[in-house]
Amino acid sequence: MTKWLLRSMTELSSRKWISGLTGKFAQSPSSRRFISRFAAAYGIKAEEAEKPLSEYSTLNEFFTRRLKPGSREVDLAADSLVSPVDALITGAGHIREGTILNVKGQDYTIEELLNRSPRTANYMNGFYLVLYLSPTDYHRIHSPVSGRIVEREHIAGKVYPVNDFGLRHMRRVLSRNERLITYIRTENGETAVIKVGAMNVSSIRYVLPLKEETAKGEELAYFEFGSTVVLLMEDGTFIPRGDIMPGVKVRMGERLGTHAGKILQ
Repeated sequence: MTKWLLRSMTELSSRKWISGLTGKFAQSPSSRRFISRFAAAYGIKAEEAEKPLSEYSTLNEFFTRRLKPGSREVDLAADSLVSPVDALITGAGHIREGTILNVKGQDYTIEELLNRSPRTANYMNGFYLVLYLSPTDYHRIHSPVSGRIVEREHIAGKVYPVNDFGLRHMRRVLSRNERLITYIRTENGETAVIKVGAMNVSSIRYVLPLKEETAKGEELAYFEFGSTVVLLMEDGTFIPRGDIMPGVKVRMGERLGTHAGKILQ
């Protein structure tokens, strides 16, 4: 009964206009007084922020903050693929004939995640990682590889929570929520960076100006409040680090594995 009630309440609150109201407050000057309390409540390392807390004019400005230079080290080895975000890994594994298996008890098809894109064929037997950002985390999204951005796609959708409850008890949240997808082509293969919106996320925004080329560790986008990034690596191009599995915490720029072009063939 409790689970049914929570699920019903979540369904009702998944409308974009409700998330929009939350976003408007976070962008208002009146939200400024909550910044220090927000940072304390979530144990955010204020000393890593680009500016002192007193210099942020809204809660949203603080939430989408940049970090001081040098706060994250990016693995620049030619064959590395790095984490685009600070996050908790909630799913990881090989894609089996176009299906991601058992992300919090649910399966997803690559076709639905990529909105039936023709590029689906590139990832039918690749590798996936699901990276969950909590309110504690730094919320800018960086490029996991260096390469050419060959396509961007915006997919409209719901704003269900992408936390443990949402992924376990709501139906296929990762493929029903709003998504921005960036496809990056490198000499070692293609990578899809899927940015998934969530409850109380008023938007996912690209960093401007948009570029045709990106360097590993360069900013791609940012979330306004917590959400999830799904990484898809093209068939036969990626070997994960030995300890990469659900429950492992990673930081932006940290090496996730070897990305070296058809190495599994």
